Amino acid sequence: MPRLKDLYRDTVVPEMVKRFSYHNVMQAPRIQKVVVNIGLGEALTNPKALDAAVRDLTLIAGQKPIITKARKSIANYKLRAGNPIGAKVTLRGERMYSFLDRLMNVALPRQRDFRGVPRDAFDGRGNYTLGLKEQVLFLEVDFDTIDKVRGLEVCVVTSARSDEEGRALLELLGMPFVAA
Repeated sequence: MPRLKDLYRDTVVPEMVKRFSYHNVMQAPRIQKVVVNIGLGEALTNPKALDAAVRDLTLIAGQKPIITKARKSIANYKLRAGNPIGAKVTLRGERMYSFLDRLMNVALPRQRDFRGVPRDAFDGRGNYTLGLKEQVLFLEVDFDTIDKVRGLEVCVVTSARSDEEGRALLELLGMPFVAA
């Protein structure tokens, strides 16, 4: 069982119940899923970029990603509906906790001049989105095998009803936020 799941059950839930005075432990917010996404505008001209991104995302998440396709055509970008423009993977359960543990304790501290992640990247419903500039922050990706440094987006979807609850949940789990 992942460390983060034990931490959530043993420490975070009692603290959240106390802090927000819930009547029941089931009211405490939990992490529902984590979506990791790589957008690839360059896939229109370079089809191999998509394969490389899928390979990197598979290594990072431990699960095969799906290829996202354009919903509508945009002439200025030479984009047609149905063209592949990215890859994403949705993590739940054990893989989700394992990924978050590696993100917070290994990948983020490896960033150059890392002072913490922004506190204000919540969407109003307690979900947190974080952009990373390079996929090589994860130890699973070997720097020598990548064709290009790509950014990725990590979206943590919680059952929190407000940004305040979501921020408290992630802080107690160990998300390294910038000092207020």
